[in-house]
Amino acid sequence: MRHRNAGNRLGRTSSHRKAMLRNMVTSLFEHERIVTTAPKAKEARKLADQMITLAKRGDLHARRQALEIIRSKSVVAKLFDKLKADYMDRNGGYTRIIHTGARLGDAASMAILELVNYNEGESAAGVTN
Repeated sequence: MRHRNAGNRLGRTSSHRKAMLRNMVTSLFEHERIVTTAPKAKEARKLADQMITLAKRGDLHARRQALEIIRSKSVVAKLFDKLKADYMDRNGGYTRIIHTGARLGDAASMAILELVNYNEGESAAGVTN
C-alpha cells in the first residue's frame, strides 16, 4: 500500500532522484527558467518553492539549509539577495509550469518551469560564469 506516500518517484532510485531534483532547482535559480518533462517539473516546483521560503526567512541557518540542497554558493547568494526581494510580498506560488506539448522523439509531455517574476531580457544579461 502506498498510503500517505506523497511525490512521484520518477522511475529512479532515491539517490538519483534527489541528485536530479537538486540539479534542476540549481539550474532554475541560475537561469530562472528550465525546460523539462511535466512530471519532473511538478516535483522540482515543490523543492524550488521550499528554497524561496528559506530565502525569505533569510537567517544564517536558512542559508545553510539552502546550501544543503543547492550546491552552488553563487546561486544561493543570488537566491538570498536578488530573488528574495522579489518574493517578500508573495505567499507561495513562486513558480509557474507552462505545458508545451509532446516531445517529438518519445511523446513525453514537456513543460517550462519558470519563476513567476521571470523576464526574458533580464536573466540573459545577468548570467555570469
